[in-house]
Amino acid sequence: MLPASSKTDAVLAQVETINDDGSTSGISAFCYPLMEQVDALRRLGPCGKLLMEQAPGKACGLWREASHWSRGFTVKANLLVQVQFNCIEVNVAQHIYVTMKTVPHYCEVKLSQQYYVEDCRNSDVGKYIPACSAGKLDYILDRARKILTVNVSNFPRDQDYYVRLCHKWFTCEDVGAFAVIKGKESFKSVSLKYSQLLPCLCIEGWLALPDARRIQLCPFENDTQVLWDNIVYNPLTQTLAWEPACPVLVTVNLCRFTKSNDHCEDIENSFKNSPEKQVKYSRVDTHPRLCMKFTTKRGSWIKCPFAHGEFPAWKMRTVAAAEQIQVFFTSQTKAQFSVLVCNRTQMASCESLGMHHSVSVGDSVSITISQEMCGSTVCIQGWRTDVDYSVPLQICDTYCGFHGQPHSDGNPAKAMTH
Repeated sequence: MLPASSKTDAVLAQVETINDDGSTSGISAFCYPLMEQVDALRRLGPCGKLLMEQAPGKACGLWREASHWSRGFTVKANLLVQVQFNCIEVNVAQHIYVTMKTVPHYCEVKLSQQYYVEDCRNSDVGKYIPACSAGKLDYILDRARKILTVNVSNFPRDQDYYVRLCHKWFTCEDVGAFAVIKGKESFKSVSLKYSQLLPCLCIEGWLALPDARRIQLCPFENDTQVLWDNIVYNPLTQTLAWEPACPVLVTVNLCRFTKSNDHCEDIENSFKNSPEKQVKYSRVDTHPRLCMKFTTKRGSWIKCPFAHGEFPAWKMRTVAAAEQIQVFFTSQTKAQFSVLVCNRTQMASCESLGMHHSVSVGDSVSITISQEMCGSTVCIQGWRTDVDYSVPLQICDTYCGFHGQPHSDGNPAKAMTH
């Protein structure tokens, strides 16, 4: 019991709740002395933690404590303090703070106690509180009509129920309007249209109650292949970009596609990680063999945005004569190239055997090939130098025509195209 210095002093009890949005609300109640003496131990009941003072000016001491609230209770103690207040309404998973002190404030005494209301994981709360009855979702997919038919069960039949489609990022973002299943209706299903089946497309349902618990069903979360189609090229800035329609942990890089074994050789310094943001490559060669590779824990996918011929491509061609190999480049746009002779030791690498030669579109360069350099693994390699990301092309097993060996001007030329 809190100290009261006279029969007119009061005790102030304050209750504060912490709401789901972080805001607070509270109530206050005054406790006034009674005119009669009563047995405090017998009638204290559920008032809470109280202190008392045996007489004005004396030390304060602990009188009794209890831990529960009761509707419409009256509490009496030796110093004749009465508290009257009904129950307060709280929400699931809410923090309650109770503070009591005298008015005026004696002995610097202020009693506080807090209580946490259990959430829906508690078996009793989850079973008896309507807001915790989130229901169960099932669906039927109609790919031809792009419709998801959602069936709802295991929720109170007298309550309305909301269903919607959403894209799950940090929160689940709306995809169109939500639908309402009326509690009085016997048919507990609704049809929702979608535009694209994405891994983050989810079905969300909840009771039509304030702060009702929501459940989600995300049936397409493993279908990530559709994410790799969102590749855009800007010819004005020569920028190649990919932006995920859903959050995904993926490593992206550029690669050179080889027709011989359907392999895509990684291009150095092009690896980027993208959990949620856009991946962009500036000054990119539009050659049909330049591709993007996407790698997740489930595997790798390759997309070649220039493979269909919508963008200008360049070609390299060689003509062998005597100890010379003539190298030509053709392109629909202005471009600069570099050429070298290399020894291809493995599929992805070609070691240089000489100097680099610079060539412009429409020009050619002559490269001298010695008899020792001639072989099946010797290649002529060319690539664009006026961009940051280019596909290196190779012409290998080049014809060598040396003095003393029969050859003619009719020897076929070799060309590397796409």
